[in-house]
Amino acid sequence: VLEVNPKVKKIKNENSKKRLSVERIYQKKSQLEHILLRPDTYIGSVEQVTQQMWVFDEEEGLNCREVTFVPGLYKIFDEILVNAADNKQRDENMSCIKVTIDPENNTISVWNDGKGIPIVEHQVEKMYVPALIFGHLLTSSNYDDDEKKVTGGRNGYGAKLCNIFSTKFTVETACKEYKKLFKQTWTENMSKAGETKLKHFVGKDFTCVTFQPDLSKFKMTVLDKDTVALMSRRAYDIAGTAKNITVFLNGKKLPVKGFRSYVDMYIKDKVDDTGNALKVIHEKVNDRWEVCLTMSERGFQQVSFVNSIATTKGGRHVDYVADQ
Repeated sequence: VLEVNPKVKKIKNENSKKRLSVERIYQKKSQLEHILLRPDTYIGSVEQVTQQMWVFDEEEGLNCREVTFVPGLYKIFDEILVNAADNKQRDENMSCIKVTIDPENNTISVWNDGKGIPIVEHQVEKMYVPALIFGHLLTSSNYDDDEKKVTGGRNGYGAKLCNIFSTKFTVETACKEYKKLFKQTWTENMSKAGETKLKHFVGKDFTCVTFQPDLSKFKMTVLDKDTVALMSRRAYDIAGTAKNITVFLNGKKLPVKGFRSYVDMYIKDKVDDTGNALKVIHEKVNDRWEVCLTMSERGFQQVSFVNSIATTKGGRHVDYVADQ
């Protein structure tokens, strides 16, 4: 004879409900899943924002206007661009950066002719160094906190975030020291790594990153005009702030030679209250500080950079100059 106690059955059901709710509340995600689930923690907002920004429009040139863009998308592009500019700190002979933005094919590429990434197998991780840098989280060459920082990257995410928020991400780097050319492609938000391709190489070093941003992650369908205008301005920023580097944008050599030349783009055709062209005070203080000052159009305005990063909200570096 089997006797079933209904009270015991009920308690068991309640316990299983409790257990299920606890498991639903406390979940463990892989780091890749966490980044995709909580993008704002890593790349900023993935929602559209509208604000006044300096942009580059083909018709208007450099101008300040209301722009609608997604900060997260801007961020992943900027990570790749700043990486390329950082390479100048590692190789003083680097002389060129090429930026290509192709809205029709949703493809962006950033190429530089600085020292290539060492194409050698990492003895601890047992994979080639370029694959480690671009396809595995929390890897960086900037973890020495005793070293003074003169580059934009520091935390080991950088380009990997761009890889994670892209449907396709390709790295190609050539290194004459190792006489090799490395190429690898990741797809589906870095979840699938393609085959590593190696070739014998003789020639000048270079690194090229080409990616197709996963627009669905930014609630977008195309690289729109405002986004392209914002990214284009960043190419001009690099031309004006990276020393002795020629920058090409979509195959066109940018007519910017140094910081002073870059500043002239902001005051082109602008005059003061008496109708005279705006005067610019320019001082190159040392290798790390260069300052230009002129009349603003409305209140206090600033455009500033630190280690090739555009500090659009200013900061202590701007206060340091303005307070004097």
